[in-house]
Amino acid sequence: MLGYGQFCTVARGAEVIGERWTPLVVRELLCGSKRFNDIRRGVPRMSATLLAQRLRKLEEIGVIERVKTKAGAEYRLTAAGEELRPLVLALGHWGARWIGSRLKREQLDAGFLMWDIRRFAHRELFPAQQRVVIQFRFTDARRGEREWWLVVENGEVDLCRDDPGHEVTLIVESTVRALTEIWSGDIRPGQALDQQQLRILGRPRDARDFWSWIGTSGFAPTRLAALTH
Repeated sequence: MLGYGQFCTVARGAEVIGERWTPLVVRELLCGSKRFNDIRRGVPRMSATLLAQRLRKLEEIGVIERVKTKAGAEYRLTAAGEELRPLVLALGHWGARWIGSRLKREQLDAGFLMWDIRRFAHRELFPAQQRVVIQFRFTDARRGEREWWLVVENGEVDLCRDDPGHEVTLIVESTVRALTEIWSGDIRPGQALDQQQLRILGRPRDARDFWSWIGTSGFAPTRLAALTH
């Protein structure tokens, strides 16, 4: 990336944080991802080589530190990295307020959507002492991304690409767009159900609780507020 050639700290900061993919890598770290593979799951269209390069650069400038643990290397935000939190959140809320979804087909990503749902699921609201398995079937996803399983047990949430072999509690059939727009706050679940873009199969009580279990994106309330004004 060519520099702006200015001493202004806005320009110099943008040279670092504004580089392609870097804001999303920082977003993943702010969301709690620490291991390389977890970070990459949040940026599935970024190559492993480029991710490694961006992480090295962030380490060089003091935004993150690489720590060796018994389980392998972890990337942790420094004080400088944590100071980026309000900036990243502000950008997300600005986008939710003024841009919304208006998503092009190439911007729809079942893998990232499911990873986001997995990490922000309200695990404390799931039934205690009971395994809950939610199978997601996307009717319009790319090949290899049409089926996912969310497994919640003993306070842990796992996301599986292959059938884990457990009894399924709920089946959610949806388009990627419909569930993405619900997650982002552009539409409410009832709208997608009425338009037959989504349906939930399972016990009625579990189907009702499903929306409180998975919640929505942290930026969805901002989007919903913008749509009501």
